[in-house]
Amino acid sequence: MSEEQDISDQWAEAMEEENQQNQDDSGQEVSQERTQADGSPDLDVILDIPVRISMEVGSTAITIRNLLQLNQGSVIELDRLAGEPLDVLVNGTLIAHGEVVVVNDKFGIRMTDVISPSERIKKLR
Repeated sequence: MSEEQDISDQWAEAMEEENQQNQDDSGQEVSQERTQADGSPDLDVILDIPVRISMEVGSTAITIRNLLQLNQGSVIELDRLAGEPLDVLVNGTLIAHGEVVVVNDKFGIRMTDVISPSERIKKLR
């Protein structure tokens, strides 16, 4: 038997085993959704997933010609005014606005306006 066929057979066995585990004695599929005692979803399974948080000072659009002409000391004008709140992004999605602070010689951000979960969901659609 070839190695590819052996791997294919192992996958087929694993899929069949999973299908059997997802069915109760009557042959009906059983939901794998985890819930807490109060019926709400159990979010513990996702709490340790890492996400990327970043702050955006501003942005602008320039031509490639101007981009290639940038050098040390060049100044790029952004679309934000000085003192305007920064955007706080999680995995590229806006979740809040804030202001820059310095804590123990490191930059940080103080949240000034957190976008509600319902507003975040609306933006995803």
